Amino acid sequence: MNFHEGAFVFVNKPYRMSSFGALAFVRTRLSKKLGVKRLKTGHAGTLDPLATGVLILCTGKATKKIESLQLQSKEYTATLQLGATTPSFDREHTVDMTYPTKHITRELILQVLKQFEGDIMQVPPVYSAVMVDGHRAYHLARKGDEVELKAKPVRIDEIELTDFNPDTMQMSIRVACGKGTYIRSLARDIGKALNSGAFLTALCRTRLGDVRIEDCVKLDEFNEWLEQQDIEDLKSK
Repeated sequence: MNFHEGAFVFVNKPYRMSSFGALAFVRTRLSKKLGVKRLKTGHAGTLDPLATGVLILCTGKATKKIESLQLQSKEYTATLQLGATTPSFDREHTVDMTYPTKHITRELILQVLKQFEGDIMQVPPVYSAVMVDGHRAYHLARKGDEVELKAKPVRIDEIELTDFNPDTMQMSIRVACGKGTYIRSLARDIGKALNSGAFLTALCRTRLGDVRIEDCVKLDEFNEWLEQQDIEDLKSK
């Protein structure tokens, strides 16, 4: 690998770490290994702090490919809690509203999920990195400002119910989708379509383009992984 010329590092982003935090973790260790002050790095496809899974890091000249990587299809697994909502559509915030769930059955869920396949319009979460008048939406929302976001076209290629527990009212799904799709917004919309509410309790990106979670290194194993690499940058010194 030649990190200055350009390389890709596939990491499994841990829970409660930002994508930038994961990037900084790796960049610090790569820079130290290469004996440079700050290696040029970037990441493709931001993951929420409460999400885990595939994060592609690019170094050197490979950072020019970030935009094309972000356009590639993605796949997620998610767990939803039915019957309640939170302001952020996930566990970052506490429940603000509860809704009836007695009418929800596996059959109803399967029927509802079909309407989300294909090209749909989706409103991003207010607690997201969407730009509003030069500011990130989540910055405005956390200050208490009222944020109104417009619906955007997204594509969901496939959505599959993988589990449903009628006792706890939790359901799990697998979603294959295109750029710009927010699974948190999908959870919100599924709740509404069920005449109830829903929010994410777990989210994992299992694929980005051809990179699968099995191809990724965990950050607590990164130093060991780095020692095993054949690094050309070191040989040229």
